[in-house]
Amino acid sequence: MDFALTGEQELLRDTLRDFARRELLPGYAARDKDEDLPPALVKKLGELGVLAPMVDAKHGGSGLDYVALGIAHEEIARGDFNAAYVLLLSALVGAIIARSADARQQAVFLPPICRGDLIPALGVTEPSGGSDAAHVKMQARRDGDSYLLTGEKTSISFSSCAGAALVMARTGTLEEGARGVSAFYVDLNSPGVTRTRFRDLGSRAIGRGQLFFDSVRVPAESRVGAEGAGFIQVMQGFDFSRSLIGLMCIGAAQQSVDETCAYVAEREAFGAPLARFEGVSFPLAEAAVRLRAARLLCYEALWLKDRGEPHGWLSAGAKWLAPELSAQVLHQCLLLHGHLGFSLDLPHQQRMRDVIGLEIGDGTAQIMKTLVAREIIGKVARPY
Repeated sequence: MDFALTGEQELLRDTLRDFARRELLPGYAARDKDEDLPPALVKKLGELGVLAPMVDAKHGGSGLDYVALGIAHEEIARGDFNAAYVLLLSALVGAIIARSADARQQAVFLPPICRGDLIPALGVTEPSGGSDAAHVKMQARRDGDSYLLTGEKTSISFSSCAGAALVMARTGTLEEGARGVSAFYVDLNSPGVTRTRFRDLGSRAIGRGQLFFDSVRVPAESRVGAEGAGFIQVMQGFDFSRSLIGLMCIGAAQQSVDETCAYVAEREAFGAPLARFEGVSFPLAEAAVRLRAARLLCYEALWLKDRGEPHGWLSAGAKWLAPELSAQVLHQCLLLHGHLGFSLDLPHQQRMRDVIGLEIGDGTAQIMKTLVAREIIGKVARPY
């Protein structure tokens, strides 16, 4: 058993940690508002080669494996949790296109994503249910050499600024369930597309909101994969992305643990550093060990992905455990700073608000536990 990173992975970690500290962390608090991430920041991520880096080099990929992709998510989230969202959506949409699109579509769709010229969105969730993705109601009606898309998607990350979206829409009947859903790569500047932006507790810079489609004409050549195969394509993609979400949350929490360790070593009370008191040092010791355990779970799933082996239930467990644990750790870091931690001038409250969003997004802890239970017990544990 070898837990060591390769030399290339260590170099990537050190390079991105330095970038996050120098380029992202100083502006993290200033970006805590209902405004989109600066396009120049997204372009920098593209120049670093961390946007959909696992796709073929001829389409802009940089040859990274999935463990390296996880390292990128963790390190970028140390500096700006919401910048890591750009990596997440680019990786997820990029992986689906790389696996399911034809050669022409890959050549057209992937390079702008890898360069950071546009942020892609994923249009799955609808008002009638987020986790019941198999019962998509949005309609895609064939009209000559096009489809007309009509319906609504909600809780969409980057709804305010995404240049394109991979949208799930029903080309079959409701009775066909998941097999009646197709995937379309849609230019979100097309006539008939309108957007809203929610006022959220955290992750304000990612512009979560709604996308409305009013008879939006999409060329048939923008359908990705076979008609009726969209749902299956997305569900396969979610497996690895759940581990990436876990590492984003761990990166944010680890940064606060590091900052809090430095603070309690320097700050004095009763004639000694705060770190001398077990009521202060033990919560940090517990956080360090629990974060390391959750981190190993995430990387094991990605390591299995690189080996082509099943990893679904480990990723689901990572998506449940890491956001929940990270929110708890960030709360503890806030408290260990006393009333100073309650100030908006320190980043712990912002990181905690941002991480809470991913306790919900991409499947709640209850959904993830259901996936784990179904794997270890069998179909008898399936509630539907």
